[in-house]
Amino acid sequence: MTELPTVANLINGTWVRSDHERTVHHKFTGEPLAVAYDATTDMVTDAVSVARQASRTPLDPLERFEILRTVAGEIAKNRERLALDVVRESGFSLKDCLGDTDRAVQTMLTSAEEAKRIDGAVVPVQAAPGFAHRMAFTIRQPVGVVGAITPFNSPLNTVAHKIGPALAAGNAAIVKPSPFTPIAAAALCGMLLDAGLPAGLIGLVLGPGDPVGRALVEDERVDFVTFTGSTAAGKSISARLGMRRATMECGNVSATIVCRDADIASAAQQCSRGAFRKSGQVCTSVQRLFVHADVLEEFLGELATAASTLVVGDPEDLATDIGPMISEAAAARAEDWVNAAVGQGARIVAGGKRSGATMTPTILVDVPPEARLLCEEAFAPVVSVVPFDDLDTVIDAVNDTPYGLQAGVFTRDLDTALAAARRLRMGGVVINSPSSTRADMMPYGGVKDSGYGVEGPRYAIREMTEERLVLIEPAGGPR
Repeated sequence: MTELPTVANLINGTWVRSDHERTVHHKFTGEPLAVAYDATTDMVTDAVSVARQASRTPLDPLERFEILRTVAGEIAKNRERLALDVVRESGFSLKDCLGDTDRAVQTMLTSAEEAKRIDGAVVPVQAAPGFAHRMAFTIRQPVGVVGAITPFNSPLNTVAHKIGPALAAGNAAIVKPSPFTPIAAAALCGMLLDAGLPAGLIGLVLGPGDPVGRALVEDERVDFVTFTGSTAAGKSISARLGMRRATMECGNVSATIVCRDADIASAAQQCSRGAFRKSGQVCTSVQRLFVHADVLEEFLGELATAASTLVVGDPEDLATDIGPMISEAAAARAEDWVNAAVGQGARIVAGGKRSGATMTPTILVDVPPEARLLCEEAFAPVVSVVPFDDLDTVIDAVNDTPYGLQAGVFTRDLDTALAAARRLRMGGVVINSPSSTRADMMPYGGVKDSGYGVEGPRYAIREMTEERLVLIEPAGGPR
């Protein structure tokens, strides 16, 4: 029998195993992929100690740039291998994973470029009484140690979104990936070492949120936590941080509005992709689709047709669009929610079938407002279509959840677009694209229970640095 590859913890440049073995499974076949070694709390403490020491001598911006640029090149060079690793550990289609790998290249490149652009500002203190002879400016300094906790639904690019800016800002970083998907994170950390990053500036600790993530968060030598995951976990982390800073990218019940004047065919195609990509396991996946009543039937026909063309099956097959969900339990939960909505009067237009961890793209109508599919994050390939007549009313309905990450609006009317952009209480509003639309360099973050802080390399670097005022008075006082 062939020995499985191993994924170990990375502490001070050494790959460290523990007695806590965890098998990483192929999400489609169920076969063992690798053996991962969960970190002990002592190992987390050691990783933080090493990072703390290393952070005291940050690299120069040019060194950071060169290392991150080199890693971007290595990701590009190993594109197919990395994408296949992610397919196997996540269950996402090869199409999606090749795209995410390409995005990770850009995330690291953008982080590299931004490492050379960290700047401050001149403060015009001369206008204050008694300060005419003085000058002031701000500089940005790294916070120190960044703890990065990442989810299963983007095992490479989300890790890049946290490691890249953290290192570009001059910090040390310790990553705790999802226990479902540790392989790509370990590969990225190895590339950073191979590119010449000092060993203490990057660490990797494996295992579940409790105890591993908890130990990382509760160590007060971790100066900043960047987290992507559920709102419940984000709130738990925030409660433990005290005065320490963080970025929380949490859940959403994402909505997209299709107005009467929209390009219906284009909107349906984009919303199909936005709802069902990665089996709907993206925090901005289209879950609630509000469609003007005058174009409802036309839109439903186009959406059902678009969904019917999606190939469900083996994610390693390049023809496949949708693979399994992260686990059979996750798929069973989604199926239960659909069945509950049907029991409350909803009607399935397409899909609704589950086989193991795989669920077909599912479209529902007549979903009652109190159904979980309209109130809670489904994280599944399920979308509910709701008709509307009045824009103000539908904006209120979109806002009527505890969340506020992103929303989409399809319209040809500029006044409608601007009105929606102003009134939708979201971190981002995208026009003529679904809620799932994201470019890696743009600011990305939510409001309300969707979290706080902003991702995107330029913006994350500002989060992960401290602004310091420097006030200078000439020696000898005023002349």
